[in-house]
Amino acid sequence: MQLLMLGVGSSAGTPMLGCDCDTCTSTDTRNNRTRCSSVITLDNGKVILIDTGPDLRLQSLRAGLTHLDAVLYTHTHADHIHGIDDLRAFCQIQRAQIPLYGSHETVAHISGKFGYTLREPSNFWDLPVLKANAVDGPFNLFGQTIIPIPLKHGNSDIYGYRVGDIAYLTDVSLIPESSLLLLQGLKVLLLDCLRPTAHYTHINLEQSLEYAGLIKAKSTYLIHMTHQLEYVALSAQLPDNVFVGYDGLKVSAT
Repeated sequence: MQLLMLGVGSSAGTPMLGCDCDTCTSTDTRNNRTRCSSVITLDNGKVILIDTGPDLRLQSLRAGLTHLDAVLYTHTHADHIHGIDDLRAFCQIQRAQIPLYGSHETVAHISGKFGYTLREPSNFWDLPVLKANAVDGPFNLFGQTIIPIPLKHGNSDIYGYRVGDIAYLTDVSLIPESSLLLLQGLKVLLLDCLRPTAHYTHINLEQSLEYAGLIKAKSTYLIHMTHQLEYVALSAQLPDNVFVGYDGLKVSAT
């Protein structure tokens, strides 16, 4: 099983418009961060996308991504869902409906705001052809058990996901004790790490490292970072089994 980080940036992305800080002006491409999203390729070749951020088209072109079998949604904020229309190209290429999975609140939001995308297959492929499925516990997808991980994002209840020995936790302000129990024995953890200082709806660097220590994955990668975290400087501060994620990084659950 392999995961590709399409984007590891926060809602503003990096470089941030109008900013001339060291991270935003860096020539190190690992500091160029599009909005947060990843794809997991299962052992059977099925490809699962996590979130459809507004950079999905550019991310897909950069990664050579031309096939998707399903989408998992963490929550409904713009930087995680507003690229949903770009799924149209995958439907056109595949001539197939793409299933979406998320919480009941997420499915209701998609139905209300992006209802035109929820269509049954026909001979018309000029719009996305998607099917939304609400989940509230583990479910089977392409022979793989997918475990939604309940998280707090400020006042919002959202999902992370565990797929085999990989877990993806973005936009976290609190991981409940019951969810920590679902994260034992991981080989790869992708974990929210917004900035050095405290934030109401995200964990900061100190809190991310605390959670990484509690979860004890074989390898932890920090994601959803602002321009306040520079790749080389941040890397120098991390324990041996914690790494800075970057756009285009591939990791395997081995």
